[in-house]
Amino acid sequence: MTKKKLFIALGILVGGSLLLVWHWLGRTRTEADDRGHPAATTAAVAIAKRSDLGDTLTVSGAFKPFQDIDVHAKVAGYIKVIHVDVGDHVKEGQTLAVLEIPELAAELAGTDAAVRAAREQIRRAQGDLDRAQSTHSAAHSAYHRLKQAADTQPGLVAQQELDDWQAKDLGAEAQVASAEAELSGAKQQLEEAQDKQKQYAALSDYTRIAAPFAGVITVRYADTGSLVAAGTSSSTQATPVVRLAQISVLRLVLQIPESVAPQIHVGGPMKVHVQAMNQDFGGKVSRFADSLDQQTRTMETEVDFQNSDGKLMPGMFCEAYFVHDRKKDALSIPLEALDRNGDQASVFVVNAGNVVEVRPVKLGQESSTQIEVLSGLAEGERVIVGNLSEFSPGQKVLPKVVAAGRASGAGNN
Repeated sequence: MTKKKLFIALGILVGGSLLLVWHWLGRTRTEADDRGHPAATTAAVAIAKRSDLGDTLTVSGAFKPFQDIDVHAKVAGYIKVIHVDVGDHVKEGQTLAVLEIPELAAELAGTDAAVRAAREQIRRAQGDLDRAQSTHSAAHSAYHRLKQAADTQPGLVAQQELDDWQAKDLGAEAQVASAEAELSGAKQQLEEAQDKQKQYAALSDYTRIAAPFAGVITVRYADTGSLVAAGTSSSTQATPVVRLAQISVLRLVLQIPESVAPQIHVGGPMKVHVQAMNQDFGGKVSRFADSLDQQTRTMETEVDFQNSDGKLMPGMFCEAYFVHDRKKDALSIPLEALDRNGDQASVFVVNAGNVVEVRPVKLGQESSTQIEVLSGLAEGERVIVGNLSEFSPGQKVLPKVVAAGRASGAGNN
């Protein structure tokens, strides 16, 4: 064999060897290859950390106006004009309707005349008193002069004349007393007439029906020309003019069960979810009955909500959430991390080497999503959440920190 043929054969041999090596290195790993080197399983983990815990009470309720009243007429009469209708927003003191009461107008005119007559009677009585006082002054002076002269020079003035002037003096004094009595009676008549005048003037003011507070008209009961009765007697069912609701502030009335009632206090936070709007609102306890209903064993509790923008409407259904039995700074983990077996509980801990350990734990207070760990776990340790049946002690895992409630979506690579 020549050297040339030898080099060609050697080249073919080397090339074939390189091709086999390249094919071996580039082939896909098979399941047989993976048996000796299994891939690590991804484990959803949560960090044990300290947080505030508490149980959440959910109570259903509906919003109602802060104030909701029927507006009645103070006096009976016909509706002369009504200025509002359903849906109108009114201000405090705004005129809602005006009544027409002919009889009241006549009574008011009569009291005005009586006041004028009483004042005229006072002027006459005052004039009579002035005349009586003047007559009495003259008679009294004449009598005293005659008496002085008679005392100075006995026999100068006849006793009969002295007695006559004394009688005139006493008569004039009596006339003064009578005039004073007439003047006092005239003044009393004026006071009585003025009282009636004020009374009918006040009733006349009631012909204007005004809004006692700012709100919205929800019902209109009367129209122009309607006869409305006075809403002052409990024995009659007087028809209201309108219904007025204050919606700038809304009340949420909740029935709190007996077990939670002692923890209710003014200013306590309350979260409310309005289903129609799919929106949450925050509020605080405004007042509570401080007494249990004997039949339902619940305590009426009210939460006020500012509604100046009108987003909330009376009657809207909602769910209120109240957190009670609060415990601060408790070491807690998600409920999904627990493996319960009767009264016993354990967790799957991922240690520093990413190896699974089973750890028995002692539990404390429990909320809807978290549970307190009293012993068996340290702050900052990682616990597996969700799909616990897929893991076993000593297993090597690839930990992935997830939020509570998302562990159910974690799986294997």
